[in-house]
Amino acid sequence: MAGQETTAVVGAGVIGSSIAYALAREGQRVLLIDRAAPGEAGASFGNAGHIATELLEPLPSPGLLFGFWRLLTAFDGPLRIPARRLPEFAPWAWRFARAAFRRRAHTRYLAPFVRPAVDALADLLRDAGRPELLRRRGHYELWLRRGAARRAATQASIMRALEVPTEPAPPELLAAARAAARVDEIAGLWFPRCAHVVDPLEVVRAFASAAAEHGASIARRHVRALVPRGSSIEVASGSDSIVVDRVVVCAGAWSAALLTPFGARVPLQSARGYHVEMPGAQPLIDAPVLYQDQSTFVTPMAGRLRSTSFMEFEHSDAPPDPERPAQLRRTLIALGYPADSAQPSWVGPRPVLPDYLPAIGRLASIPNVFYAFGHQHIGLTLSGVTAQVVADLVAGRTPRIDVSAFDLRRFD
Repeated sequence: MAGQETTAVVGAGVIGSSIAYALAREGQRVLLIDRAAPGEAGASFGNAGHIATELLEPLPSPGLLFGFWRLLTAFDGPLRIPARRLPEFAPWAWRFARAAFRRRAHTRYLAPFVRPAVDALADLLRDAGRPELLRRRGHYELWLRRGAARRAATQASIMRALEVPTEPAPPELLAAARAAARVDEIAGLWFPRCAHVVDPLEVVRAFASAAAEHGASIARRHVRALVPRGSSIEVASGSDSIVVDRVVVCAGAWSAALLTPFGARVPLQSARGYHVEMPGAQPLIDAPVLYQDQSTFVTPMAGRLRSTSFMEFEHSDAPPDPERPAQLRRTLIALGYPADSAQPSWVGPRPVLPDYLPAIGRLASIPNVFYAFGHQHIGLTLSGVTAQVVADLVAGRTPRIDVSAFDLRRFD
């Protein structure tokens, strides 16, 4: 393909597939590459489905820094850091701690990127011919323990400061959740500007199919390295190689290995998440519900409910911990859901950088290598916006949203 102005997009998750579609519909020759079929190999497959436009602040904060121990799975929390990983995890944790004291500045970078996310995703899905995959019904947050009303009021106050509108959850939802969980105290909020998708895998497939309809090619290859060849880039995958004009690295938790040979500093960790599914189960309401005290999301999807939880700092290829889905099912049963242990569960790696900002830009040393990864827990949320700005970068246009703070050189 040398000399044909081909752009290879490495990684066919929701970020890579949306970028491939955005480039292809502009008339660019695109090759979308992944070791598996689009959406099946990484975090996109197991996404919670929530379009989280309320998450304007990056995760690192002083409060979390000094109280993280309460989140550990040893205390029935959602966070697990295996002891054997502590020596290699420590440098990343140190960067996380430093970022905690820059949260206000980092929010100024992230918030303009998150606020338009629902509209951007809706526009991209409409153009791809699959608008029905997105439902704009907001999401709900519930508190079930003692002091529930106080904690809900605190969250509402925090959201007001961020200009995120909330309303009290409807009495019928509170009554249903209280009865299901058999609790005396409950409070909740509705976030009307959020949304959800009915099947994250179908979203990825929609973008990949739409890209193909605009002339993109899709290849199943395990990309092992990128090698400069004059003004071109060789995409090496074992005995097979392809030479292209430019590359966009969207390989999620596997992106660092492709970029560090060019001198880029990529302090990337795999924060694995788990989900369990409940086929045929009925939702309390047709929108995602976050049980704040239990750190558990329940999202209505096509023919099933999906529940997600946990943040496990483990290697991407480490075997699943069977206790995590078992713990999640126990939580769901306590909340009144039919979480049958015979139903499927999933584990997958979410790529996180220590400041919880994404990596979007181009390499200074190899300007025909672009990248977009590290969207932490909101890759689906930011897929439409990311596709827009990467299409701008590849075309040489000024991005419609400033992403200069997401350049990897911030870690130099």
